[in-house]
Amino acid sequence: MKWVEIVTELMEISATTAPKSKGENFVRFKVIEGNGLKELGKAMIDYGEKKKKKDFDRDGKNIINSAAVVLIGLKEAKPLGLNCGACGYKDCRSISEHTLEDMEFRGPICAFRLIDMGIAIGSAVKTASMFNVDNRIMYRVGAAARDSGLIDWEYALGIPLSVSGKNIFFDR
Repeated sequence: MKWVEIVTELMEISATTAPKSKGENFVRFKVIEGNGLKELGKAMIDYGEKKKKKDFDRDGKNIINSAAVVLIGLKEAKPLGLNCGACGYKDCRSISEHTLEDMEFRGPICAFRLIDMGIAIGSAVKTASMFNVDNRIMYRVGAAARDSGLIDWEYALGIPLSVSGKNIFFDR
């Protein structure tokens, strides 16, 4: 549907122009449509079974029934350089010295970069809502997208989109 393409492009503009710490943009954006939705939904279901994690099957079915999914995440997000400790380390250099590879997301990540991503996501879903497109922010989408190799970002969340008589992301 043409509306999906238009709304996702507007969401990308919103995410891109959202304020970022020091004006540095490490936020990434990717749209999944068509057969990619079935593949991503199945990857979510399989991931939940493999890891014995709850609700990946429920959310995977939502993805299969969506019109599109917008992935928003962080790639190679360098620490801001404040040495503030919000990440859990005494200085920003320590973030680079400690990497968790075998988790759903690769961390640690500078708290300010995560805030940047959160503002970008908020701007994107605001845009979808302005056009009355049902959406929901889902962490499970990002975890499965990373695990399946769909993205190579450190951190990601997914925003499925739908237009129907009843919001498919509510009362699941």
